[in-house]
Amino acid sequence: MKQQNSESTREKIPALYPPKLQAGDEMRIIAPSRSLGIIGQDTQHIANKRLADVGLKITFGKHVQETDAFNSSSIESRLEDMHDAFRDKNVKAVLTVIGGFNSNQLLKYLDWDLIQNNPKIFCGYSDITALNNAMFTKTGLVSYSGPHYSTFGQELYFDYTLNYFKQCLFSDDPITIEPSGQWSDDEWYKNQQNRSLIPNQGFLAINNGVASGTLLGANIGTLNLLQGTEYFPNLKNSILFLEDDSESLAHTFDRDLQSLIHLPGFSGVKGIIIGRFQKASHTTNELLAKIIKTKKELAALPVIAGVDFGHTDPKITFPVGGEVILTAQEGTIALVLTKH
Repeated sequence: MKQQNSESTREKIPALYPPKLQAGDEMRIIAPSRSLGIIGQDTQHIANKRLADVGLKITFGKHVQETDAFNSSSIESRLEDMHDAFRDKNVKAVLTVIGGFNSNQLLKYLDWDLIQNNPKIFCGYSDITALNNAMFTKTGLVSYSGPHYSTFGQELYFDYTLNYFKQCLFSDDPITIEPSGQWSDDEWYKNQQNRSLIPNQGFLAINNGVASGTLLGANIGTLNLLQGTEYFPNLKNSILFLEDDSESLAHTFDRDLQSLIHLPGFSGVKGIIIGRFQKASHTTNELLAKIIKTKKELAALPVIAGVDFGHTDPKITFPVGGEVILTAQEGTIALVLTKH
C-alpha cells in the first residue's frame, strides 16, 4: 500500500539560516517547556551576567514565571511568548529556559508562517528537540541544539560550552568539534562549588567511514515523539545526532534507535553521532558498541560516540538543519560543522 505524506516522501523545504548575533543584540528568554519559576535566583543571576558579558541584552517573555502542576504553564501562555519573540523585530535570538516534557503540545498551534517570515536564532536542548526538528521540517529554519538559559547559570567550568555557543551563533566560519578535556554529570545547581570532573577519553569510533549531510535529531526520545506526524523531518542525506538522559538505560536507547531504523526513510541516513551518556544510564562503551554492531542497517554507516552534547556538561551548540562532515578512519575522528 502506498504511504501518504510519510517521512520518506514529504518534500524537504530548503534550509533557512538565521542572521548571526552581534554584540548589543537582544535575546528573548522563553519557557516553551518548564518554567523559569523552578530556576533559583542565584542561578538566574549568574546566567544574566554571563549573557551580558557576551554582549547580549536579555529580555524575558511575559509568561516565563508562570508555574502549574507540571512546572510549566498553559499552552496559550507558551504560544504567546513564542509568537511575541518571533514577531518582535528587536529580538535577534530566542533562548529556552530549560527542558522538560511537553513542548510538543505547541506544535499544532504554532504560527509557522510567522516563524518562517521572521527567521532568528532559536536555541535549547532536551525536550526542545521537538521544536528544533519540527521548525526545520515546517519552515526550513535552522535552529540550534545547545545550552538553555539555565545552563548559563553554571558558575564553574563553563568555558568549553561558551566557546562553542559563540562559535556557532556569532560566526559563519566552519567549526571543528574537539572533545573537551573533562566532563561532569553532577547536580551543580544544588551546589555550585561541589563539582566532580571526569577525564574525557575522547570520541569513540564504533563504525568507520566518511559521511556528510544535513544534521538532524538531538534527544532521541523526544525526536521519536514526532514519528508519523507532519513534524518529523525528511531523513534524506542526513547525519543523526542522538543522545538521551539519565532515565534512558542501554536497552531504552537500543529500542529507540531501532524505532528510527524501522522508518521508511531511514535509508537516507548517512551517519550517526552519539552524545555522551549520563552515569545513571549505565550505558558503557561496550554496551553501546554491541547495540550498534548488532544492527545490520548500520553496518555501512560511520558511527561515533562520546561527543560533548546531551545531558552532561560541557556541551557544544550545533545546527539542526545545518550541514556536517563526519570522518572516522585510520584512527582519526574528525567532526566539522560546515554550515550553521
